[in-house]
Amino acid sequence: MFSSWRPAPGLAGSGGGAVRTKRTAMAAAARSRVAHLLRHLQSTACQCPTHSHTYSQAPGLSPSGKTTDYAFEMAVSNIRYGAGVTKEVGMDLQNMGAKKVCLMTDKNLSQLPPVQTVMDSLVKSGISFQVYDSVRVEPTDGSFMDAIEFAKKGAFDAYVAVGGGSTMDTCKATNLYASSPHSEFLDYVNAPIGKGKPVTVPLKPLIAVPTTSGTGSETTGVAIFDYEHMKVKTGIASRAIKPTLGLVDPLHTLHMPCQVVANSGFDVLCHALESYTAIPYSMRSPCPSNPIQRPAYQGSNPISDIWAVHALRIVAKYLKRAVKNPDDLEARSSMHLASAFAGIGFGNAGVHLCHGMSYPISGLVKTYKAKEYNVDHPLVPHGLSVVLTSPAVFTFTAQMFPERHLETAEILGADIRTARTEDAGLVLADTLRQFLFDLNVDDGLAALGYSKDDIPSLVKGTLPQERVTKLAPRAQSEEDLSALFEASMKLY
Repeated sequence: MFSSWRPAPGLAGSGGGAVRTKRTAMAAAARSRVAHLLRHLQSTACQCPTHSHTYSQAPGLSPSGKTTDYAFEMAVSNIRYGAGVTKEVGMDLQNMGAKKVCLMTDKNLSQLPPVQTVMDSLVKSGISFQVYDSVRVEPTDGSFMDAIEFAKKGAFDAYVAVGGGSTMDTCKATNLYASSPHSEFLDYVNAPIGKGKPVTVPLKPLIAVPTTSGTGSETTGVAIFDYEHMKVKTGIASRAIKPTLGLVDPLHTLHMPCQVVANSGFDVLCHALESYTAIPYSMRSPCPSNPIQRPAYQGSNPISDIWAVHALRIVAKYLKRAVKNPDDLEARSSMHLASAFAGIGFGNAGVHLCHGMSYPISGLVKTYKAKEYNVDHPLVPHGLSVVLTSPAVFTFTAQMFPERHLETAEILGADIRTARTEDAGLVLADTLRQFLFDLNVDDGLAALGYSKDDIPSLVKGTLPQERVTKLAPRAQSEEDLSALFEASMKLY
């Protein structure tokens, strides 16, 4: 498929007809191979009860006697949106009665206007604060623990996080462990890597000031990090750690490099797609015997669906504009809102395979360093690691909820008037690949330095991500995951 495919810029007209013919043939062969792998994934669905869209965990028993859940819960931070709203943060902390505040950010942002605006506001309101600017982009358990030690020594009574998802997630974890000083680090980390204990300790107020438009972390009770011992990403998920307030200020988006805008936007795109196509909350098991055990990621539900679809419409309309024109305040402001909208959706419904597979893609990075990211270590930005598998993933999952897959393809620009239900996955995959091609995205995992030899390690790193992979509408074997990674090596 992918009838609108075209060779990458620079191939045509670069060396005569013979060269063009050879390169066109190579490109067509690559395209054919990807299409074959995607069709293989689409055609191998098992329809038996074990491998359909049921959530195959050990059953629990709820107060109603059901083994699957019968309720969902919406939890979201207070959100305040407006150009210049960051200037109110000092007054907010004053209203909360804060006396000693931890301001958390990273080295790059510490020199930029968003942090200066926050500091000016704190000074104006007479708030005492200390700055922690050692947040690591794509944090690790080690970087989390460094921030936690800083907070324990500081004895803060409130936190402000200024930055992207890395900063906000670091601040959430810091607040949690500083408020629960006798806990072991793995106590609250998601099972099966950690113990996944419910958070019962009271936390301090946390105000999040996002400066990127991707993670939606200002709305969620999720903190993601690289667990270095296993070379995989995992996280902490609890409604208790969500920020008290998110200050969504579109002026901060004007400081983002174009590639950061793109990769952040891909995270919004996949948050919306995955939460909308996740299994319904009423199919998820086990049903909690106590509400405190109901997970943050509960499956798709009528409220999260609204936020996911709305966020997807904004992405379709504004992401390309936001990337291509740094001064387009309308587009960048809209993407800043879309990030929060998608955060409300996935923060309660959850994500599934794109995110589950992204964690080893980021965690096993070798030498790849993303353009326009000022870091001193190999880095695959989170949004990029998520979106590169999306064509293969949605081809694979579409058999369970084809109408939703076609609906999202149409929102992203596909003409579905003559599309067949059985082609839903391929239609969405083609639409996503065209979208990525238009934004000059790296040509699959191979462009990040991965090869077929890495697939077993990538699969191994995906297997512990049950918190999200089991929300996929279709169960996956190790062989399925291997095929998905193989199909994602080349996109075009």
